[in-house]
Amino acid sequence: MTHLTQDLKAEAVAGAASDVSARDEFRRRSPREQKARTLNVIAYAVLVVLVAALMVPFIWMVSSSLKENNQVFTVPIQWIPEEFVWSNYSDIWTRIPMMGYLQNSLYLSVIITILQVLTGSLAAYGFSKVRFPGRDVLFLGYIGTIAVPWQAYMVPQYIMMQQLGLTNSFNALILLQAFGAFGVFLMRQYYMTIPDELCEAARIDGLSEYGIWARVILPLSKPALASLALLTFVNTWNDYMGPFIYLTSNRLWTVQLGLRSFVGQFDAEFAMIMTGSVISVVPILIIFLVGQRYFIQGIATSGMKG
Repeated sequence: MTHLTQDLKAEAVAGAASDVSARDEFRRRSPREQKARTLNVIAYAVLVVLVAALMVPFIWMVSSSLKENNQVFTVPIQWIPEEFVWSNYSDIWTRIPMMGYLQNSLYLSVIITILQVLTGSLAAYGFSKVRFPGRDVLFLGYIGTIAVPWQAYMVPQYIMMQQLGLTNSFNALILLQAFGAFGVFLMRQYYMTIPDELCEAARIDGLSEYGIWARVILPLSKPALASLALLTFVNTWNDYMGPFIYLTSNRLWTVQLGLRSFVGQFDAEFAMIMTGSVISVVPILIIFLVGQRYFIQGIATSGMKG
């Protein structure tokens, strides 16, 4: 019993001493360290507020998907429905061919993502690791096409696809979106961070340029590849104008076009539109959560060296 009492007293004395030392350490901090700590707290608080502001539209969309049509645009906004209309999430599958629209969107997004990652990484390797005359000028000219708005060449593109007989088919969208200047730029910026000595050593060992790209560069580029894949998938999944112009048959519609089925001549079923929007966000959310680590790492490192 005596030993137990002594141990408890010793632990109490040690705890008090640690508290005192912590307070002394706080007092010994320089004004610069205290200012930096305060700025960090303020920065985190601002980021929390911004994240909350960005989440407001999504929260409103989810809330509206559980309401009747006449309750969606009430003023002031009713964030929590008086009565949750869960039947919206079951009715939408019978009101429109939602599964077919999702399958079409998934097909286009996967095919275009694979092609953009393939072509973008190949072109980026040539622009970053292969020396040839006019390389930098050609790269600047290719990247300059990003500044040209799509509306400027939308009509000529459609005429070309029509003459080739590719309208009202997925092939037109796949062919037009299989190559992207932004993907080349993103991958090249990441490839520039990979030492050229690795490529030189591989060339000495007898690897071809395609072998270096496949066996040396690609294994080191997982973050950039994940970033490009996620960005391409999201852009293709959310694309409205492309499918609207080239896909006229209902069986080929994507989910973005399918939601137009709830827009009539005189009114629109906004609750159903919000329900379909929530369902369409789920695949993107799943993909982002799966590749979040690689995506953030790729975005953070792709602009380190140019």
